[in-house]
Amino acid sequence: MENQLKDIRRTLVLKAPIQKVWDAVATAEGLEAWFMPNDFKPEIGHEFHVDAGPYGMSPCKVTELNPPHRLAFDWAKDWKLTFELKDLGEETELTFVHSGWDDAKETEFGQPHSVVRGIMKEGWEGKLTQSLTRLVEG
Repeated sequence: MENQLKDIRRTLVLKAPIQKVWDAVATAEGLEAWFMPNDFKPEIGHEFHVDAGPYGMSPCKVTELNPPHRLAFDWAKDWKLTFELKDLGEETELTFVHSGWDDAKETEFGQPHSVVRGIMKEGWEGKLTQSLTRLVEG
């Protein structure tokens, strides 16, 4: 585990009921509206792709599904994305985790995880705090 890099983890409280947030993170339409075009289906074991633009179609697989509280899926060859939702009434606490980072590994495109993690951390900050927040609070 010495090569393990810290997970990207972000918790935020969204001014939207849990079902609205769940629909944004656990439906193909919701994910496309703030993340990437995809052919996601909320079914354990479903294999799907996200359209990562210049990086092409990136394979994913649903590994956990507990509506409307938890969704996890494998992304590309090494990563896992997890969305945990907590019902706060008119608000929802969302905890997002992007795990699977390893200093000894490279992406499919030959980029070291240590470099890509920094880029992704910034990207998630924008995707979650701006795009997703705008979508569910708008």
